[in-house]
Order: sequence, then structure tokens, then C-alpha cells
Amino acid sequence: MTTNQPSPQPSPQPSPQPSNRPVPPSVELAPASRTGVSWPLVAGLASMALLWPLTGLTGIGGTGAPRALGIVALTAVVWIGVVGFGRVPRPVLTLTMTGLAFGVVALGVSTLVGGFGPGGDGAAAWTAVPALVMDAGWGALAGVVALGIQKARGGGAR
Repeated sequence: MTTNQPSPQPSPQPSPQPSNRPVPPSVELAPASRTGVSWPLVAGLASMALLWPLTGLTGIGGTGAPRALGIVALTAVVWIGVVGFGRVPRPVLTLTMTGLAFGVVALGVSTLVGGFGPGGDGAAAWTAVPALVMDAGWGALAGVVALGIQKARGGGAR
């Protein structure tokens, strides 16, 4: 049995016209919150504060100034590298918050291991605030360097 009804044919879809503008890849390290700060990234980078007690317990890096300078240098290279070469929005704010979180982790560890204060061993409680301000300042400085790297690479942050 045959019918004379026309078979349904798909309606032609207009094909999108290619744009001459390059489309940057949308690669993000972690989802950003409403403020543009990726809190998982901040937490991950701030966890580098654990290098100090870990190197102290294992004896890696020696003692004193060489160990401290090595940890500071490694931390700065990682922070600036991840944020500067990654597509991290608001690098200065992100690394300022990272520095503050780094200080909180360092204070928590030093309190648990060696008493209160940034130096442990019963350091005065009032030293906590200047230590947190200094850590946030180092983070902001690293953020400025990371922003410079982003701008030099052509991917300036928002």
C-alpha cells in the first residue's frame, strides 16, 4: 500500500559563518567563585606552608638560612609559575589570598608543633598579625609578578 504523502525532510540549518577573530582556549585550573578567586587553587598553593615542618622533620635542605631561602624560592617559583603561566583570573588577589592562607596554615602548624606564634616555641601572640600581613604582602608581590607574566604572554587577567 502506497500513499502519496511527501516524506518529512529535515529543514536546512544555516551553517555558522567562521569568524576571523581567534578564539582563546578556555582553560581554567579550577572553577572561580563570584569574586574571580579559585579557592581550591588558593588552598593548594597555600599548602606549600607544609614544606617548612616537612623539611625540618626529614632533614632535607639542611638547617637555618639555606633551608629557609630554598623554601621561599621554591614557593615563589611555584606560585608565580602556576598563576603567571596559567589562565588564572585576578592573579594579584588570588596570590594575596594564597599568602594569607599560607600564613594561617603556618601559624596553625607552628601552634600544634611548637607553641603559639609564627616562630613556635612560645612566641608572643601579637606576632601573629604582623606575620599574616607579611605573608599577604609576599603573596601580593608574587601576584604582581604573575600579572606581568600574563600580560607579557598576551593573556592579561581581568
